[in-house]
Amino acid sequence: MKSYKLLFIILVIFLKTGTVLSNTDIFNVNNIEIEKKGRVSNDDLANIAIKKGFKKLINKILLEEDSKKLQELKFSEIKELVAYYKVSNMIDNDQQNIEKINYNISFDKDKVHNLFYKKGISYSEISDKELFILPVLKKNNQLFIYSQNYFYNKWNEVYKTNLIEFILPLENIEIIQNINLNKNNLLDIKLNSLFAEYKGKNLALVLIEDNNLKEEKIYFKTEIFGKSIVKNVKIKRLNLKQEKFNQEIIKKIKQEIINLIKLENLIDIRAPSFLKAKLKTKKGTNNLVELKLRLKKTDLIEKIFIQELNNDFAILKIKYLGKMDKMIKQLENQKIILNFIDEQWSITII
Repeated sequence: MKSYKLLFIILVIFLKTGTVLSNTDIFNVNNIEIEKKGRVSNDDLANIAIKKGFKKLINKILLEEDSKKLQELKFSEIKELVAYYKVSNMIDNDQQNIEKINYNISFDKDKVHNLFYKKGISYSEISDKELFILPVLKKNNQLFIYSQNYFYNKWNEVYKTNLIEFILPLENIEIIQNINLNKNNLLDIKLNSLFAEYKGKNLALVLIEDNNLKEEKIYFKTEIFGKSIVKNVKIKRLNLKQEKFNQEIIKKIKQEIINLIKLENLIDIRAPSFLKAKLKTKKGTNNLVELKLRLKKTDLIEKIFIQELNNDFAILKIKYLGKMDKMIKQLENQKIILNFIDEQWSITII
């Protein structure tokens, strides 16, 4: 009798129509500072923060060509996407006691999804934000790796962004030797060999040739989620002084790399995937309920449906977005193991 009561409770918790799981914070935009001037009303300040927050959101998760599809969106439509916001006042003592308002805005995931669906937009959810990068300067046929290399020294001081954490390797004799051995064909070098300490991570090698031309060509090679990409971009010098031009190079390369990472993390909400899996139910434990609690901490899994349930096992249908390998990795982070055994997927909770 107890077993039947437990099964009934589980069914009530999950609901046969499926349980919405994802509780992601990707649609949260925090620390939006608005300076309070004159007699501006609180509603007007909030509206300014919402506009600023939405722009920050689309810059974070959309490709540039997709963000253009939202340029004509009315503010009333943007405001409808807001789930809630939090406000806190603060005084900037460095600027003669200027009052600023700090907003944390949460956009409603389902409403944003509906908007993207109508506009045919895919968005990017980047789980691994670390990228190990080495910018190498070539000037007068000489390579500069660490010393006398503006780009290595200033990389994280120009075009600061929270989207990706650019990590430059510390000076290393093995890296110097590897670069010098391959100086004539630098882009043929294997990044996993160059960044031996960071195997399995996102990697990038940038070659900046300073030929003092009106237009310089920058080469870079990346290893993003196991996919190798070689690209080059042309950057016009215009009338910029050398330091400003160097800063423009850093900005453009960062933008290109961020775009590549977004491309590898795109989620098309118009094409969700489904996976059927078997979970063994243990007597005296609520492992189905525990599974649901852990799945709520993932971003890619949207719903779970119970298709069959008895005292021994449950057959689950899982709706998820994005790539399967990323979904499996998210499950592993929550100590949920997904295996394919005897032509059937099985779930194990550790």
